[in-house]
Amino acid sequence: MDETGRELRTQVCVVGGGPAGLTLAVELARRGVDVVVLEASKHFNRSFRGESVSPDSVWLLDELGILDRLDGAYVQMHRFEIEDSGHTVLRADFDRFQYPHPFPVELPQHTLLSTLAEAGAEHASFTLIQGATATELLRDGGKVTGVRARTPDGATTVHATLTVGADGRFSKVREMSGLHAQVMPLDRDVVWLKLPFPYDSWDDRTYRVRIRGDQHGLFIPTRPDSVRVGFNIPKGGLKEIRKHGLPLLHQRLDLLAPELSDTVRNHIRGWSDTSMLDIFTTVVPRWSAPGLVLIGDAAHTLTPILGQGVNHAIIDAVTLAPLLEDALPEGPAALTHATDRFQRAREASVARSRALQLRQERLFSLGGRLGGGWRRTLYRAVDHSERLTHKVLAGAYFQVQKPGERVAKVQQDVRG
Repeated sequence: MDETGRELRTQVCVVGGGPAGLTLAVELARRGVDVVVLEASKHFNRSFRGESVSPDSVWLLDELGILDRLDGAYVQMHRFEIEDSGHTVLRADFDRFQYPHPFPVELPQHTLLSTLAEAGAEHASFTLIQGATATELLRDGGKVTGVRARTPDGATTVHATLTVGADGRFSKVREMSGLHAQVMPLDRDVVWLKLPFPYDSWDDRTYRVRIRGDQHGLFIPTRPDSVRVGFNIPKGGLKEIRKHGLPLLHQRLDLLAPELSDTVRNHIRGWSDTSMLDIFTTVVPRWSAPGLVLIGDAAHTLTPILGQGVNHAIIDAVTLAPLLEDALPEGPAALTHATDRFQRAREASVARSRALQLRQERLFSLGGRLGGGWRRTLYRAVDHSERLTHKVLAGAYFQVQKPGERVAKVQQDVRG
């Protein structure tokens, strides 16, 4: 790779150093592909980012040799339970799933990203530039030929055979590319906060969902000794809730998790101790253009339910890497064919996860006696049928891995 002054030349420029961008960059560097990653943040310590890693992605990280580097940094989740109106209506034990890696894990995202960056740095073909904000796509006629960025060392131009937009749910690359995106707001947003884990009340190997009427909360054990709490508010309703002050927040959590009441009051002293996530899903009909492809949230934003964002980001990267390895030496036509094959290989799986999430969103929003009763009846029916429980959770957690299969076989199937 030629690096002279503010001009860089590389085969692949990845904009965004999140799970999708860094996993792709590491996989490409291992294959001898020159890759430059432009990451806007100067560090990986970003709060309230996805920390739930689904079993499929745990399997992929293990197959790629990353999981061993993370030993001790994550905790396995063994159970999933939904409590509605004070009664447990659905409970699943992940150890009943016969897969190489049946357990989702909770892993601080900064740890995952730092580990991926360290793995990439072991290869001469890998370059990570942090504090780099993409400002313009370079073009030659109708083809994208790289990126111009603002970096701590000044303006930098990266000339690339392929530019990858991995810059998240508010993707600037997608916007600059002109690729159409259909953004579908949901009826709620989520307020996130973090509390000390209540070891005297809960075990730290269980995902908990609490529902009362049309109110619901997610309670996720988080390394090392915390629980992440997310509860729903009406779309755009943060200003109204803040107007009523912290007592309203305390009351909402009293309703959903009374065992946390004292902890909430002791540790949430202001709105600065919380974070709001705007909930929407994005459908991008076409994920690529000549010289450019989108992956992860930039191509298909999902909701927080069942931790699918990080999962699909990692699967995207592992799917795309071998296609690019084959296509880059063959020229523009082969590259276009590869990015088209990538979308065909991935969009059905993303659509299944989106549909599952939207069904859950509708169930969560049901209020009143009839709506709540129907929801509880449905959850209990799933709980009483091992086949239904497996079908529902397998659709979210086990779309990729199969007993006895290796990731190389999965990648070979994509290559055809």
